[in-house]
Amino acid sequence: MNVLWRTLLVLLRAQRRLRREGPVDPNSVGRIRIRVLPTDIDLLRHLNNGRYLSLFDLGRWDLLTRTGIAGAMKAHGWYAVVAAETITFRRSLELWQRFELETRMLGHDDRAVYLEHRAVVDGEIFARAIIRARILRRTGGTVPHEELFAAVGRPEGVPDVEPWVHEWAAASALPSTKRPAPSDWR
Repeated sequence: MNVLWRTLLVLLRAQRRLRREGPVDPNSVGRIRIRVLPTDIDLLRHLNNGRYLSLFDLGRWDLLTRTGIAGAMKAHGWYAVVAAETITFRRSLELWQRFELETRMLGHDDRAVYLEHRAVVDGEIFARAIIRARILRRTGGTVPHEELFAAVGRPEGVPDVEPWVHEWAAASALPSTKRPAPSDWR
């Protein structure tokens, strides 16, 4: 429930900024301030490893809203789902500690959009996550990128996705839902 209220607050703030300032460039780095709350910590009194990814969702909502992409997706009946994610931890975030959540689009390939999130304190990265997201239709199926970019505009100057990100995406992929994926621990 805690992240739900935070999500609503982030959405309201992002929509207000979109109205006041206009859309931001999809290549920009989105930044929001977050404080580690008691509902975010584990028994070791630091931010729970699973909570990082929930909080990083807030950065995606902020960036998608302020770029205008979220509005275009809603108008077309599209939504984004995370297909894969990886996170690396460098330092712990402690109870009540404030950090800046930085979010940026890394690029795209023919099937997915890639984003990076960073938890930053005083300019230092504490954790970083790479997200692979797909855009789906509420009526079923994947939205082709040509259709997505026709609706929201193709961001100019997006750097190529680094080769290791593509290698990670391929290595971590599960079979499509149309093929079997048995749980066999051999």
